[in-house]
Amino acid sequence: MMEPKSKWQTKELTAAFLEGVRGAIPGAELQLEVIGKIADRWCSAPKHVLDLGCGNGILGRFLLTRFPSASGLLLDFSDPMLDAARMSSESTPQATVEKADFGSPDWTEIAKCHGPFDIVVSGFAIHHQSDDRKRKLYGEIFDLLTPGGVFLNLEHVASATEAGEELFDDFFVDYLHRFHGKTDKKASREAIADEYYHRPDKEENILASVEEQCQWLRQIGFADVDCFFKVFELAMFGGRKTSNNQMQNIGTNAPNSDL
Repeated sequence: MMEPKSKWQTKELTAAFLEGVRGAIPGAELQLEVIGKIADRWCSAPKHVLDLGCGNGILGRFLLTRFPSASGLLLDFSDPMLDAARMSSESTPQATVEKADFGSPDWTEIAKCHGPFDIVVSGFAIHHQSDDRKRKLYGEIFDLLTPGGVFLNLEHVASATEAGEELFDDFFVDYLHRFHGKTDKKASREAIADEYYHRPDKEENILASVEEQCQWLRQIGFADVDCFFKVFELAMFGGRKTSNNQMQNIGTNAPNSDL
């Protein structure tokens, strides 16, 4: 039997994340509120939604619940994650769950059959790719968006300094301890910290700063690029694919370069 190329394709890590980490992520409700606000203002009637690297599908389900007339594609490369997504999406019939690995551009062949997309979201997935692959992936996402379409990446990003990284780690362990303490009053912060610092998936993290990634998006052609949420190394950033009407307005309102 072939070894999985990523620990994220194992049942053990999938269960550990979904049961012991996902619910402890700081600001989760606020992150969804921000996604909802941006979607309401920039793409209030989406027809097609893509959740890329969907995990158990939390972001895709959120959007499909908010926009019940939309159809959604939830993609991941991990069979255990896909099983979790299918199970949690049983009450969201407009969601389609399929397997695809965005580590290769081949994933777009599957996505094209369900797109183009008005909203593309990704949550804590793209940071496992090399920086070169991240840039190419953002370009592939851009090509799959409709004019005016929105891309939002909820992501683990690099701290500016080692001191900042240490702050984030300590902050996140606090949240993990609080989360596990709800069901286990004897949960030890020391044990939780040890597990966090020696987690098996840590070696697969390839973090890039939010500033650098926003610059990549601008270079690709995304408009209104910004970081919309950030707490230490947790960030949500993205932009939208400028429509023809928006381009005309920009041209009309642009300052005269001869002045």
